Amino acid sequence: MTRIAFMLVAVVTVAGVVAFMAPAHGRADGEAAPIFVTTIPPGYRDWRLISVASEEGSLDDIRAVLGNDAGIKAHREGKLPFPEGTIIVRIAWSFDSSRENNDIFCKLNPASCGHPQSYVAGPPKNGVQFMVKDSKKYASTGGWGFAQFDDGKPADEGVLKTCYPCHQAIKARDFVFTRYAP
Repeated sequence: MTRIAFMLVAVVTVAGVVAFMAPAHGRADGEAAPIFVTTIPPGYRDWRLISVASEEGSLDDIRAVLGNDAGIKAHREGKLPFPEGTIIVRIAWSFDSSRENNDIFCKLNPASCGHPQSYVAGPPKNGVQFMVKDSKKYASTGGWGFAQFDDGKPADEGVLKTCYPCHQAIKARDFVFTRYAP
């Protein structure tokens, strides 16, 4: 019985050493770390609001930008660079005129009739996007990992390779476009 226990401990120990020594994420030693985030941070829809924005042109959406506790604190304090562990999420929707609201406004104020004046968030649009601050893991992209999920599935690498080049334009603000809206 002692010999079986000893063999079991030996097998588990060897397996642990092999697992520890194996390259992470299927990478060979010396390869760069991936620049993309591959999982959706849990609970992100309950994070606090950093700001809202409306994008025109090809994006044509209205968006909310949320942050985890580290992201909110840094935005409120104007702290740059953002601390490790900061996560920022952008959620976007189509920007739709509200017929119901416009009809009510028209009844209350006839001068407002004839043109839309109330807009609401419509269906989700342009995926859910994340920036995750980890200066070591994402050193090649300014310390930020980027992600986009469409219907819960990660966007393809081609889409994600456009993130960092765009964010480089705002390097002075640690690659983050959004400013805190008090």
